Amino acid sequence: MKIEHLGIAVKDLSASIPLFEQLLNTPCYKTEEVASEGVKTAFFHTGDSKIELLEASQDTSPIAKFIVKKGEGIHHIAFAVEHIEAEMKRLAALGFELLNETPKNGADNKLVCFLHPKGTNGVLVELCQEKP
Repeated sequence: MKIEHLGIAVKDLSASIPLFEQLLNTPCYKTEEVASEGVKTAFFHTGDSKIELLEASQDTSPIAKFIVKKGEGIHHIAFAVEHIEAEMKRLAALGFELLNETPKNGADNKLVCFLHPKGTNGVLVELCQEKP
């Protein structure tokens, strides 16, 4: 596995995209909405990894709830895996709590699964596999 991206919760993509373009000295290469998760995303390349900005598109989305509770900031770390279902089975067998039983469609052409932060030292972990 490698770090695929870091997810950062933001209140406003229109304000945050220019900020991160200046900070990272690279343009945002993609924006996308994942309606099923109630989120709008923006991606930046940073070497072999990426930064994903996440803005809530619904007041009831996980990102909206995160920002109310914790404010803007790092939301999750995503690891790239080659076989997401096999990795999910391996981690479940080790006692990690999966937040979804099957991979679901995520942003940036990925299948994703999240691990509950209570079993990962308070860090929300995302597994992601490039869609075939």
